[in-house]
Amino acid sequence: MFKRLSPLFFMCAATVAAAAFAGPATARDQVPAETRTRPWSAVLPGCADNMVLYKVSDRFARTESNYWNSSLTITGYDRITTLADRPAGLDYIPRRFCSARAWMSDGYYRTVYYSVAEALGLPGPGIFNVGYEPYGVNYCVVGLDRGWTYPPGCRSARP
Repeated sequence: MFKRLSPLFFMCAATVAAAAFAGPATARDQVPAETRTRPWSAVLPGCADNMVLYKVSDRFARTESNYWNSSLTITGYDRITTLADRPAGLDYIPRRFCSARAWMSDGYYRTVYYSVAEALGLPGPGIFNVGYEPYGVNYCVVGLDRGWTYPPGCRSARP
C-alpha cells in the first residue's frame, strides 16, 4: 500500500512546496478603459439627466403595458442620488449606479435603482448602427420586479 500512495504523496508535497515558495501574488495592472485599442469614452450622463429618466419611465410603462397588462406609469422623480461611479474599477465598462424615488400613477412612490452604462451595441458603420445610442439604461422598481430580473428587492441592480 505504501508503494501505491507514494506517487500521490510526492505530487501533493511538490504542489505544496511550489505554492509555498512561489511568493505573494501581485495585483494585475489596471488599464483604463479609455486607453485601450478600442476604447470606451467614459462620457456618461448624470443620474438626473432628463433623457436617462425618460428612458426609465418609457421602458417601465412599456413593460407594464405589454407584459403585465397594467396601466401603471412613473409620473415623476425626486431624491435622485448617485450610488457609485465605476465601482468595478477603471478597466471595466464605464457604469454609473443611481437611485431615485419615483412617483407612480397609482399615487404611491417607490424606490427605483438604475444604472447608466456605455453602449454595448454593435460597433462600426452600417445598418447595425441605425439608432445607435451612446449609453444604455437598466432599471428596477422595488416591489414591481415581477419577472425577478434583479432579485431580491432589486439588490442585484445596485453596485
